[in-house]
Amino acid sequence: MAGSVRAFFPGVRSAPTHVGGYSSRAPHFVLVEISAVCVSPLRVLTTLRKAEYTELAVLFFIQAAAMGIWFVPLGPVLDAHGLHAIKPFAFAASAVAAFVSPLIFGAMADRHTSPVKVLRGLALAAAAAMTLVSTAIKMNGHPWLVLALIQLYSLCSAPMWSISSTIVLARLEDAKKEFGPLRAMATIGWMTGCLLVSLLNADTSALAGYTGAVTWLMVAGFTFFLPILETPKSAEHLSWHERLGLDALTLLKNRDHRVVFITTTLFCIPLAAFYPYAPTHLRDLGLQHTSAWMSLAQVTEIIAMFSLGGLLLKWRLKWIFACGMGFGVLRFGLSAFNDRAGLLAGVALHGCSFALVFITAQIYLDQRVDTAWRARAQALMSLMNSGVGNLIGYLGTGWWFIACTRPTGTQWPLFWGVLAAVVAAVLVYFLAAYRGQKRGV
Repeated sequence: MAGSVRAFFPGVRSAPTHVGGYSSRAPHFVLVEISAVCVSPLRVLTTLRKAEYTELAVLFFIQAAAMGIWFVPLGPVLDAHGLHAIKPFAFAASAVAAFVSPLIFGAMADRHTSPVKVLRGLALAAAAAMTLVSTAIKMNGHPWLVLALIQLYSLCSAPMWSISSTIVLARLEDAKKEFGPLRAMATIGWMTGCLLVSLLNADTSALAGYTGAVTWLMVAGFTFFLPILETPKSAEHLSWHERLGLDALTLLKNRDHRVVFITTTLFCIPLAAFYPYAPTHLRDLGLQHTSAWMSLAQVTEIIAMFSLGGLLLKWRLKWIFACGMGFGVLRFGLSAFNDRAGLLAGVALHGCSFALVFITAQIYLDQRVDTAWRARAQALMSLMNSGVGNLIGYLGTGWWFIACTRPTGTQWPLFWGVLAAVVAAVLVYFLAAYRGQKRGV
């Protein structure tokens, strides 16, 4: 997904997940994510009942579809209803929620609430909020009312990926082997949501929001088929400072840790232009079903995820990082040509660029950070990327878009060209500052 993002137990060793200090009994999330690159689904089914595995896959699929149905067409919908002025703030709402959601989720855990019930309640709230947003847009409501409702939806949806991951991990026999294909189902669900929006010809319509609301109701309904998990223990009454991972700031004393955190945060800034403005450029070039075209990014994301296994055996993490950022430079550079072929190639490259940078960052934390600090390091990275990086990125690229807009239209070569230069600068900084270790990282 390209959210940042996005985020994230019986029978396995105890270790907290990285979101909000939530206490679970699963292997660290990063170990689970790495497995996406090298595990066959057929082998998975030898350790988990087929029906149960299908159930978990469906949960990830429909939840990711609900997220994609909303997030991808959001920019075109706002533009079509004369709300382009609030577009940067509408996307930044998800970044604001990234600051708050760990606190919300931590508070829920402290109240000894089952994750399944929490997911059900938040899915219902997200459906209601999305319905209100879509109705306000359709009825030409005041821009600030629309923005407030978008923020409400973001607060409801932000914690849900970590909650659903908790539910899935609790039912896996071997999370490191079994989680990967399930995570891929989420990417496929996101793609399916995008394609559904275009199939309904709702790329610029409030119908996209209503469709998303129905999908969230499906998520809520599906939770009734999930077993109510044992209520997790309170997160040791962690403070908000600990839930946000701020106590992990001490890790920044290490040079390489500091470089990786700074690099991923800076990389988020230009990347934030993708979902708000790539659909606008597609429409300017005469491509109408923008949500479907944007799903090209998920194709290369899946390819990159399954290629990482081989790359990890052959390359140092430094060069995988560099490759991902190099794809980032190329994707913006191709978009700057201001033609269909270049822009579509740029959209496609976004997925592999995203995966090679951010999944590699998670792998780095797993390999280089002490076990006792990994959960907090992940929480801090989530805060810096989804919160700080995306907030600056959405607002900053929104300002840059306005600066590149003329009465005759948007100067797309200038817009994307400068973003390519920013990514190139981040790449140069990383190559110059990162030292790494002699073996593998």
